[in-house]
Amino acid sequence: MKLKEKILITIVGPTAIGKTSLSIALAQHFQTEIISCDSRQFYKEMNIGTAVPELFELEAVQHHFIQNRSIFKDYNVGAFEKDALFKLEELFKKHDIIIMVGGSGLYVDAVLKGFDEFPEVNPQIRKDLTKQLEEEGLITLQEKLRELDPETYNTIALDNPQRVSRALEICIETGLPYSSFKGKSKEKRKFKSIKIGLNGDRDKIYERINLRVNLMIENGLINEAKGLFKYKNLNALQAVGYKELFSYFNRDSTKEFAIQEIKKNTRRFAKRQLTWFRKDADINWFDFQEDIQTIITQIEQKL
Repeated sequence: MKLKEKILITIVGPTAIGKTSLSIALAQHFQTEIISCDSRQFYKEMNIGTAVPELFELEAVQHHFIQNRSIFKDYNVGAFEKDALFKLEELFKKHDIIIMVGGSGLYVDAVLKGFDEFPEVNPQIRKDLTKQLEEEGLITLQEKLRELDPETYNTIALDNPQRVSRALEICIETGLPYSSFKGKSKEKRKFKSIKIGLNGDRDKIYERINLRVNLMIENGLINEAKGLFKYKNLNALQAVGYKELFSYFNRDSTKEFAIQEIKKNTRRFAKRQLTWFRKDADINWFDFQEDIQTIITQIEQKL
């Protein structure tokens, strides 16, 4: 059927819930392509620890923004917003419906709602903060952010050095809180958005997470992380699954402890994802075990 407007179907939810398999099923049903907005899967050097779709999944449907960047080149949500909108404009010339999938709430919002306009930052500020992070650790930057912008301190992922540093850059450059730049006027999108959320009982989510981590270890995550160890200070490698193993390589913990920490921190990550997405009243939630045809039927009713 020919639609009156272009549609972006976005699938969200906690890690390991089954977003990839649903996105492929929907893309095949609507004969379209997939945009990934999982900020960990952008990097070609990180494969096992980021749960990149299997080769047969990538071959089943055309994917975009999967392992298209290098950990050695800075990439942020503002750049992704521009890249994703450019790609969507291109894809909408061929398709009326596009599928977007990912668990990175900030990246999802950037595409669907727009990213706030922030001023340019003096590169020296970024260099100074990077040096401070390396020499004094993340906690120093966290305390600095709490002093300059308590609102942002209480709302962002404080364990993410890139987010903390970015907020501080704006605070230092402008003398104003990073939060004061949020929520300004944004460009209206040229597509209609339909949001699908997958969820499940907490115990089942945690069980799936633990199973996934075990499979990652079996599939060679330790060797993958070992090969990246010398680059451990790069922003891209501050991800769960890598930083715990880097601690083990530093002999700060045992292998068994590192694996348990990966599971624990992944569960915490899933909890933060759900906290973010539950604030969005426009998401249509389904149990992860829901029949796919039921989800398709509900989507088609909204077209």
